[in-house]
Amino acid sequence: MSNPNRGQSWRPDRRLLLQFSTLGLGALAVPGAAQSLRQARGFTHGVASGEPTSSSILLWTRYIGSGPESRLIAELSETQDFTRPVAGGNITASEARDHTAKLTVTGLAPGRWYYYRFIAPDGSSSAIGRTRTLPEGDVAQFNLGVFSCSNLGFGFFNAYAHAAMAGDIDLAIHLGDYLYEYAMGTYPLRERHVAGRGFLPETEIIQLADYRLRYASYRADPALQRIHQCLPMLAQPDDHEFANDAWSGGAENHSPDSEGDWQTRKAAALQAWHEWMPVSDTPYRSYEIGTLATIAMPETRVTGRMQQLEMHPELLSEAERGAALARFRDTVWNAADRTLLGMVQEAWLARTLAHSARNGTRWQVLAQQVIMGSIYQPQDTASWFPANAPAYVLRRVEAGAAAAAAGLPFNLDAWDGYPAARARLLSAAQSAGANLVTLSGDSHNGWAFDLAHDGRPAGVEFAGQSVTSGGFESYTPVSPDRVANALRHANPSLKWVDTSRRGYMKVSLTPDRASSTFRLWDSVRTADAAMAGEVTQSVDHGRNQLNG
Repeated sequence: MSNPNRGQSWRPDRRLLLQFSTLGLGALAVPGAAQSLRQARGFTHGVASGEPTSSSILLWTRYIGSGPESRLIAELSETQDFTRPVAGGNITASEARDHTAKLTVTGLAPGRWYYYRFIAPDGSSSAIGRTRTLPEGDVAQFNLGVFSCSNLGFGFFNAYAHAAMAGDIDLAIHLGDYLYEYAMGTYPLRERHVAGRGFLPETEIIQLADYRLRYASYRADPALQRIHQCLPMLAQPDDHEFANDAWSGGAENHSPDSEGDWQTRKAAALQAWHEWMPVSDTPYRSYEIGTLATIAMPETRVTGRMQQLEMHPELLSEAERGAALARFRDTVWNAADRTLLGMVQEAWLARTLAHSARNGTRWQVLAQQVIMGSIYQPQDTASWFPANAPAYVLRRVEAGAAAAAAGLPFNLDAWDGYPAARARLLSAAQSAGANLVTLSGDSHNGWAFDLAHDGRPAGVEFAGQSVTSGGFESYTPVSPDRVANALRHANPSLKWVDTSRRGYMKVSLTPDRASSTFRLWDSVRTADAAMAGEVTQSVDHGRNQLNG
């Protein structure tokens, strides 16, 4: 097997990266910026790679020439000077696909770093990217960088900048909310929007042209370009690549009366996603890290997800709440037919876990979008808020405590809203004899859970904090330590939580241990690739429960 650290000496210049990050996207806030972005020529957004196997890698770029199509040459080499090219091919950047181009290069050696670039018809060259294939056979260690929830308006992509420079990540995984669909001033509010972090269009994105322009805005960010340039990526969308709280038939942030047909909007969002991301058209898939791990990446949003349930106990009188919540819990919420993945995908995932475990692969890694561990609202939450807090806030807090007392969690958009589907998945993992490690995003906070089914351990979960989007600290007026302690007390399977810092997870896999190092930033309102600190949680092979 080749050296897994090959190519690690190739590092970005930190000062240059931060200089560009400080400039941010301020140019997008000036008049005519949208037209300038549309009129850009040449290689406009760098390069990217993704979906590696032991012998192949998908390469991506965007090139705008003088006509509707431009024929590009892709080159892949073992050396940065391209004196030893080993593969390549021709690919067309087409106006029909927003001038993006992809090529899957095959016949590569396993576990090896490569460099790649694209050559335009006029002889100009793209930036040089670095990528790697997955290893085969026995693997001593493999490191994942896990990201989610990257909202430009909330601040700088320090997590991307750090991971691009760290030199200790083999593969990036993005678990969704790569961008956000809202209009400027919606989330975050204008008074919370970080200066210089503008995006286009400033309206909510609904049509295909809107989604394309939003991707172009986000991908103008230098830290985001740099992580794509430095590392291959596996990616799945979550809801904000479509609209908030999306499901197969609609979304919370979609009104057919004013925003048209949902299926049309969903198709536009998917088209732009596939154009701009280094991904294939396969909706869900798995990857093998030699005998060390299988990484399964299901699609949890728009393939088979049933509509989220809603409970509004704050609308009921105190006398009505207990009985109403019990009926909701025992009927609708616990319905056996509720599914997050769809039955076809559920069956695929169960087969994938079973096949991996049967083959002796050490870890079965489930990289997906929403938290699987249960979270119930602490009973003392009302004491977090002053008596003069808005009445609607106090009503909701009180009602949430009542729901928790009735055995109902507070986020029904996560796996907590699909308990029967979660039980089927965890039962399948137990039946397979899997060493299950679930990686999750979406919540904006950092979590470590034990996962159990039928009273027995079924796996663990590492759920990562957001790159920029605000967490509990945005709406709870008490100290983060108090929030974390209350959450752990109310949720025994929750072993660790951070409720105030942004960042990403470095997930390290060895034959005997899987660990997540939560890399943390106190603020993303300034560009700074230096961490504020880190915390590590781990599980030993064969245990299916967190250590400590």
